[in-house]
Formats: sequence, C-alpha cells, structure tokens
Amino acid sequence: MALLAIRYWPDSVLKQKGTPIEVWDDDLRRTLADMAETMYANRGIGLAAQQVGLARRMFVCDIPPEKEGEKGTGLLYIVNPRIVRRDGEVTWNEGCLSFPGLEIDVNRAARVRVTYQDEHGRAREIEAGGLMAVCLQHEIDHLDGIVFTDRLGPVSRRMALREYERLRKQAAAGGPSREDAQT
Repeated sequence: MALLAIRYWPDSVLKQKGTPIEVWDDDLRRTLADMAETMYANRGIGLAAQQVGLARRMFVCDIPPEKEGEKGTGLLYIVNPRIVRRDGEVTWNEGCLSFPGLEIDVNRAARVRVTYQDEHGRAREIEAGGLMAVCLQHEIDHLDGIVFTDRLGPVSRRMALREYERLRKQAAAGGPSREDAQT
C-alpha cells in the first residue's frame, strides 16, 4: 500500500464529476486500499477519489462510534454510490481533508439510504443517520464535483473561503497548527 497525495482546494479535480467504475480488478482494490491508508494517515473518516486526483465514483470511509458502547462502521469501500432516499434535515459541523483546518456548519439530510457496490462489484445498500449519513452525503458530493463550501449561501461561502485562505497562509508561514491551537 502507498500514501497518495491529497488534493487541496482550489485544485480543479475537486470540481470534476467521477466516472463510474466498470472494471473490478486488483488495480481497483489496490487503489481503494491506498485511499484507505491515506485517509487513516490524515486522520480522516472519509476520502473520495477526487481528493487524491482521480475523477472516479468511489470513496472509502470508516466512521467511529458516536456513543460509548456503539460500534463504528469499520472500513467501507463504496463504489458507484447513489442516494435513493433522504429524510429529515440536520445541520452538522463538517471538516474536509481537502480544506485542512476549515470547519463549517452544513445542512444535510438527517437520514439517507444509499445503494452502492463494494470492492468486488457486489450490490450493497446502507441506511444511515448521524455522522454516517453526513459522511455519505459529503463523499458522494465529492464524486459529483461538489465541495462542502458549495452547500453554503453566497455570504457564508465567501466567509468560509476567506477563513480557509487565512488558515493556508498561517500554515505556510509556520503558524500554529489546528492541533496546537486546541491544546
């Protein structure tokens, strides 16, 4: 396995719609495994193909338990996903590996049902709420060339992108990291 380079906003690949996966082979499974290693190395819970420079319809995710005593999802390989049902509404504070340090409130469906294929091409379905529902919607947006700032109104979007630029400049100047600021 190998670590892949994460693409950061405003890299144009983040705005590209992914092409569907049609070939299920060792190369596909290796790419998914590399994406998972990259996600874990960057302490993420989801990573879409566009975020590593591939305009393809696939992502990986591993959602931790939301409450003590619950199970997390474990690593999931999600290929050619499609949201087939949305219910309710929730506002969730989201981050994104392609926008390091930026966290914004995004309105999403509270529950979703998603059909997809696994790394072997088998048909799967998942129904989710909470963080898993938010992650599924966030990553599927990436596959459609949508980034989370696109879900904001024009003023909020402008403010979020200004904050992101401030964070990038601070990081480039060797300023405190997000983790340093929280401890």
